[in-house]
Amino acid sequence: MKKIGITGQSGFIGKHLFNTLGLFPGKFETIGFNNFFFEKEDILDAFVAKCDVIVHLAGVNRHNEPDVIYNTNVDLTKKLISSFKRTNSKAHIIFSSSTQEDKDNMYGKSKKEARALLNDWANDNNGSFTGMIIPNVFGSFGNPYYNSVVATFCHQLTNGEATKIDVDGELKLIYVGELVGEMIRVINEKRAVFSYEVPHTSVVKVSEILKLLEGYKIDYLQSGIIPAINNTFELNLFNTFRSYIDVKKRYPIKFANYSDVRGSFSEIIRLNIGGQVSFSTTFPGTTRGNHFHTRKIERFAVIKGKALIQLRRISTDEVMDFYLSGDEPSYVDMPIWYTHNIKNIGNDELYTIFWINEFYNSEDPDTYFETV
Repeated sequence: MKKIGITGQSGFIGKHLFNTLGLFPGKFETIGFNNFFFEKEDILDAFVAKCDVIVHLAGVNRHNEPDVIYNTNVDLTKKLISSFKRTNSKAHIIFSSSTQEDKDNMYGKSKKEARALLNDWANDNNGSFTGMIIPNVFGSFGNPYYNSVVATFCHQLTNGEATKIDVDGELKLIYVGELVGEMIRVINEKRAVFSYEVPHTSVVKVSEILKLLEGYKIDYLQSGIIPAINNTFELNLFNTFRSYIDVKKRYPIKFANYSDVRGSFSEIIRLNIGGQVSFSTTFPGTTRGNHFHTRKIERFAVIKGKALIQLRRISTDEVMDFYLSGDEPSYVDMPIWYTHNIKNIGNDELYTIFWINEFYNSEDPDTYFETV
């Protein structure tokens, strides 16, 4: 079992890598990292000594003073190299650089310099080093005004703020889940190379991204319609958009209920996408679920009985409780990377309709069990 440490574990890419490695128990063990380790040589050395693989993500992307970006990123790398030397580390070092290396800015220069320093250490000490040149990354839970324009647009649209395109350039993008997949392949293969250019998976203009996200706001956020998803990029973009919605404020959403002498009628879901619809009954006191998805879109609709739906974002402690009743049929959509369950808290059978955007595939279920 490989022991893997991630500097910058609490950052955008770091969290996704840390959480994804946790999906492979018995194969990977993650060694916890905190940014203050860089300030304590003994603590940093203890961390380095435990690791078979170190993914170096820690650094600064943006700052009002460009020199701070350069000095911080190079200094953190030098501290790490000093620890490698003190501990005689034989870990495989994976460094996240950027396509910004070729641009005339301090961030790109800092990444290029740090990659060269790590490579020199590997050459001088018979070490194993992989320098990953990474394109623009987007994905769920990124920081607006910092990680990507996608994060900024998603934050603005879900919070009623104005959007603005400064330069309608063409972006070469990779989804954070795809990048993490590349990193895990490098870990598994111990692919030692000074310059590994990670291929982008999409090429999209900024205006095209904004148009799609504005459509998601109109269809999904305002009307509850699952939008058309035409390719993997759009699925990843939609799931990214959903991650910026305030779950606690949004759910549960009540259905429009139409009653007459025959009974009642409620429309469960409007779709511009396919998928699978299921129906379940649940006995009193019984709980279903306690799992999460990393790509699937899912809706739980309660039409009879009383239910408690619980959600908790992976790697956090806050549990969100949503109470639903068939007296006022309602639904909750499951964000990616949120473990969730549904429990019958009434005295009668609970009737629930489930919709998910893809057919169940036992060879690739995208279902990971974790108690809420």
